[in-house]
Amino acid sequence: MLIEQVKLENGCALGLCFKMQKYPLLVLSAEKGFLMCGYLDINAAEALGDTAAKVKGVQSFEDMLKAKVVEVTPKARELGVEPGMTGRETLEKMF
Repeated sequence: MLIEQVKLENGCALGLCFKMQKYPLLVLSAEKGFLMCGYLDINAAEALGDTAAKVKGVQSFEDMLKAKVVEVTPKARELGVEPGMTGRETLEKMF
């Protein structure tokens, strides 16, 4: 497992990377929510009341920041997060 701090304009996200068989499982956690990769289930995050957004096709934290968000929970929408935003824009709204 790799743990890394990812500096952003409004704060510092905590990045977690788990090496899997083919692609890594990635999460970037901010103060008010998190950005997840395609391995994780947005419906589970929503059912638990989390503030979360999902990107797909990523293999690094930098990829996550550049990727377009494909799904968000209602709590993420309350912060102004919408599909189509970049991961970086999304995380900035989560601080």
